Amino acid sequence: MDSKREKDNVTECAKITNVLLKSRTGEFDLESILLLKLRNLGIYDLGCIGECLNLERLDLSGNNITNLGPLSPLRRLLVLNLSANRISNLEPLSSCESLQSLNLAGNVIPSIENLHALKSLRKLESVRLRDNTYNYSNPVCKNSSYRTILLDIFPNIKVLDGERVVGRGSDLYQLCKDIDDTIKAGLFKNSQLPEVPECKPWVDDGFWDIKRSNNAIVDEAYKQFSDVLHECRLLNSRAAHVIAQNERCFSLKNQPKQYAV
Repeated sequence: MDSKREKDNVTECAKITNVLLKSRTGEFDLESILLLKLRNLGIYDLGCIGECLNLERLDLSGNNITNLGPLSPLRRLLVLNLSANRISNLEPLSSCESLQSLNLAGNVIPSIENLHALKSLRKLESVRLRDNTYNYSNPVCKNSSYRTILLDIFPNIKVLDGERVVGRGSDLYQLCKDIDDTIKAGLFKNSQLPEVPECKPWVDDGFWDIKRSNNAIVDEAYKQFSDVLHECRLLNSRAAHVIAQNERCFSLKNQPKQYAV
């Protein structure tokens, strides 16, 4: 008798039902549910999830989902986490026209062709197929050019696999990544910094000088800009001091040790 009860409970969690949704959200009307987290429940059947027509954020990570068909009515869905499942076919997601963020890391998506099913999602800004933090990936990630192809398929993407590709912060991220790649390539050898060409000013002298105006609004803007510029110069001075200290530390480490006789 107990084994039968346990089996019923497993079946109830393995399939999304009205009872499961209402117990997890406290909502009586499924159309009132906006946020839903159903992680690590062993779910393989999405059941009546399509009745949550106003759902905006959905987390189904860590389950056993293979069929995404029931998600197709969710046209208001903005954020969808499907990581760590067994998904290979993405066709049903093509109707989720409002989708902005999609996490598919840790599934079994075999090739770039499968990703073409999402091409109609013009609002998609963030896609994740690989997550190094949890060692999640997809077979498609073995294709060395999959990132380039993916950016061609989704021209509006700002974040791919957790890395900014456009927008604010992307240049800084790329700079840090280039530095890491340089270090890994062995250019930082024997604790010696690679030679860096002498830096030259980006602009001519006097470029940042404040020009006076008879307009009070413009004067106030100039004043605020002058304050920010002053702070930048202070930060630059501090950064130069820290760099000089680090260079002295490296030079001291490289000096041969001397012992008194």
